[in-house]
Amino acid sequence: MLTSYWQCLRGILLREWLRFVLQRTRFLSALVRPLLWLLVFAAGFRAALGIAIIEPYDTYITYETYIVPGLACMILLFNGMQGSLSMVYDREMGSMRLLLTSPLPRPFLLLAKLLATALVSLLQVYAFLAIAWFWGVQPPLGGLLAALPALLLAALLLSALGLLLSNGIRQLENFAGVMNFVIFPLFFLSSALYPLWKMREASEWLYWLCALNPFSHAVELVRFALYERFNPLAAAVCLGLTLAFALAAVVTFNPQHAALRKSG
Repeated sequence: MLTSYWQCLRGILLREWLRFVLQRTRFLSALVRPLLWLLVFAAGFRAALGIAIIEPYDTYITYETYIVPGLACMILLFNGMQGSLSMVYDREMGSMRLLLTSPLPRPFLLLAKLLATALVSLLQVYAFLAIAWFWGVQPPLGGLLAALPALLLAALLLSALGLLLSNGIRQLENFAGVMNFVIFPLFFLSSALYPLWKMREASEWLYWLCALNPFSHAVELVRFALYERFNPLAAAVCLGLTLAFALAAVVTFNPQHAALRKSG
C-alpha cells in the first residue's frame, strides 16, 4: 500500500517538474515581476524609503535589501494561485480527474499536488535570490539554507489558500478576476514593500489590515529566516493557517464541480 502512495506522489512531482521544464515562459514570467521591482522600482524609491534599523537587521539597510524577502514571497503567491488554476483544469480534464478515480484518499492526492506546486516554486525563488545576490543583496549563506523550510511553509500556505479559493469558482472565466481580487490586496496590504511601522505612520486602520494579513506573516517568516533569525509568531500563524486552509480545501473540494461549464 505504501508503494502505491509513493508511486502516486512521485508521479505528481514528476508531472509538475516536467510542466515546469517544458514551460520555460512560465519560469521567466515568474521572475519578471519581482525583478522589475528590484531593478527598476527600487531604484526610484530608494531615496524616499530609507529603512531604519528594524528586526532582523542589525544596521541600516537599503530598500532593495528590505524588499527581497517580500519579492521572493511574491513568486510563491503568484505560483500558488497559478497552481490552483491548473487544479481547475486537472480536475475537469487532466491527470487529477483520473487520479480521483483511484482508491487513494482524496486528501492525499490534494496534498501531493500542493507539495509538488510548492517545490517547483522554491526553484524559482532561489533563482531570483541568486540574481538578487549578484545585484548586491547578499544575505548570509547560512540564511539561504535556513530560509528553505520557511519558504516551503509559505509556499504551502499560499497554495492551500489558492486551492481553497478555486473550490468556490464555478466558471473558469471568473477565475482571473477572483484571483486578481485576492492577489493584489494580499501583496500590497502587507509588509512586503513597506515596514509596518511606516504603514502605522500613514494610517492606523491600514496598519492593522497589513498586520492581520496572512501574507505579511509569510513575508516576515522568510525575512527572519534569511538572516538566520526565527520569528515564532509568524511561524505559528503560517503553520496554523496552512493546516486550516488545507483542511478547508479538502473538505470543500468537489471533483464534480463543473468549473469549465458555461452557465445556461
